[in-house]
Amino acid sequence: MMSRICFIFFFLTGCVVSSFAQKITPAQYVAEYKDLAIREMKRMGVPAAITLAQGILETESGNSLLLQRSNNHFGIKCKSSWTGDSVSHDDDEAGECFRMYKDAEDSYRDHSNFLRGNDRYAFLFKLNPTDYKDWAYGLRKAGYATNPRYPEILIKHIETYNLQQYTLEAVSEVPVFDASKYKTDPEVAISDVATDAILPTSTISDNRISKLTINGSGALFVPKGTSLLAIATDNNINLSRLLQINDLKKDGLLEKDQFVFLEKKQKQGNRNFCMAEPGESLYDVAQKNGIVLQSLCEYNYLSPNDNIVAGTKIFLRPQPMAVVNNQTPVASQRVIERKVPAENNQFQIHEVQAKEGLYSISKKYGVSVSQIKEWNKLNNDNLQIGQRLIISK
Repeated sequence: MMSRICFIFFFLTGCVVSSFAQKITPAQYVAEYKDLAIREMKRMGVPAAITLAQGILETESGNSLLLQRSNNHFGIKCKSSWTGDSVSHDDDEAGECFRMYKDAEDSYRDHSNFLRGNDRYAFLFKLNPTDYKDWAYGLRKAGYATNPRYPEILIKHIETYNLQQYTLEAVSEVPVFDASKYKTDPEVAISDVATDAILPTSTISDNRISKLTINGSGALFVPKGTSLLAIATDNNINLSRLLQINDLKKDGLLEKDQFVFLEKKQKQGNRNFCMAEPGESLYDVAQKNGIVLQSLCEYNYLSPNDNIVAGTKIFLRPQPMAVVNNQTPVASQRVIERKVPAENNQFQIHEVQAKEGLYSISKKYGVSVSQIKEWNKLNNDNLQIGQRLIISK
């Protein structure tokens, strides 16, 4: 008798635990997968807010049977081109074939590839990536889903869960592809081109080099070892002109993967500043943002050969004359100011407004999201209207 009671108790307990373990909220889904959505936006240009809203809808906030069986976050069916694993699932018809992935990362990546590589979705990438309403209705127009309310549902998710903040976090790094040349989706992203994929120096194959627009100027992303002369020849540009446009002193083979501009770069960026990444030089920042190197140096009181520290704020536009520690700004002071923004000043208090996220607040004060979270001992990205945040150490 006692053994039967124990069995029933443990059976019921197991059922309850299993039930709770399977159910997550939309907010938990967003917290779990927002970084994947942001990364995919930077890689392929699909707005992070749209990706997350689709994920919430298609997976029932991470609780659908299809997701549990296949790691398929976006309800993508097999189609004739799919050669990977699959599962059978009832949708518009019984027993339809759906793609199966080893993990969420593969599903998010395939979702971006699916949209970018399909001609019927090409028009979406001409839209403003921050216009989530146009993207939502565009997906319905292109036939992504059969539900006539699909756009309204996506928009509601984006506004309810403040998903737009994740689009804004990635929008400055969205690649702009040449749609007339882009026909198939490569397996590697622009930023992930293999460093050993050296092209012939006599000619350059279009399907090996990414063409894009940066800050209004046409450019290529070219792998290490490519000949600058080959680039100039294939694009009908005088070699000396190509060197001048790209702030280069001599020709030869590229020493690393990098952006090479075919048109004159701009003197100002399309945003106020960026944060230097590990291993970046001023030249790298200038190329990544499509800005003349000398202009970038002037905005930051630096010279082209100055080393910059990861996390340094690099101004991409002229800035009003600032005062650092009540002194005239010079190069070393400006670097110190950018490395530790606001830490030596009196602290500020920011009151959270409707639809504000940590990213938009960080941009407003020129600090990082991680700093705000550290200063305020925040464990997640969720904010409440009226919440007061300390903006300083």
